Amino acid sequence: MQSLFQILMLILDVVWFFIIAHVIMSWLINFQVINLHQSLVAQIWHALNRILEPIYGPLRRIIPPVSGIDLAPLVALIAVYALRIILANNIGAFY
Repeated sequence: MQSLFQILMLILDVVWFFIIAHVIMSWLINFQVINLHQSLVAQIWHALNRILEPIYGPLRRIIPPVSGIDLAPLVALIAVYALRIILANNIGAFY
């Protein structure tokens, strides 16, 4: 059962990494450090959007943008971190 715990923590770590990468790329694109006319950047950007839209979509329906700022990535990061805390505090259930 400890393997299940470690797999769940790995999945949450990967989701955390994707969200951070998506946020950083959005900043770099908005500040025109990188642009979507480069094929590699466009492919990575669209792949991250496809991966994270199932997470962001429901959050965007609940939380509207505040002054044009999308808070869905922040809420998703908090949710992933909260899930990690819940799993770590209940590790005894995996033994």
